[in-house]
Amino acid sequence: MSAAAKKILIVDDEEDITILTEKFLQLEKYDTITCSNGYDALDIVEEKHEEIALVLLDIMLPGMSGYEILTEIKSKYPKILVVLFTVKNFFEDIQKGKELGADGYLVKAISGNEIITYVKNILKKKNNN
Repeated sequence: MSAAAKKILIVDDEEDITILTEKFLQLEKYDTITCSNGYDALDIVEEKHEEIALVLLDIMLPGMSGYEILTEIKSKYPKILVVLFTVKNFFEDIQKGKELGADGYLVKAISGNEIITYVKNILKKKNNN
């Protein structure tokens, strides 16, 4: 990931969630890309991996699970931050994400301000390392 990596990729098949999350991030001047399935997500990461700083990734997606996408991204581009962004908030889900290399876990029921705060903090933490 280059020093210029600033884009946030939002991968979610729920259009309302994607639109709201994108609007919140854009209000804070984040550059976003969205897609609704794993195959498109992997294509975007492959094409734009040097520009992407963070992926907000749903677990339940059509065709390919968020866990599979997480594994693919982390195996090729381990410096890209991947945060699971999902309604699944069981301990087993969180643990599985951590084991596969997720950098964080957000439950979708949080507010826009909480999303912004979380994104700022995780990107700041990454930039300080």
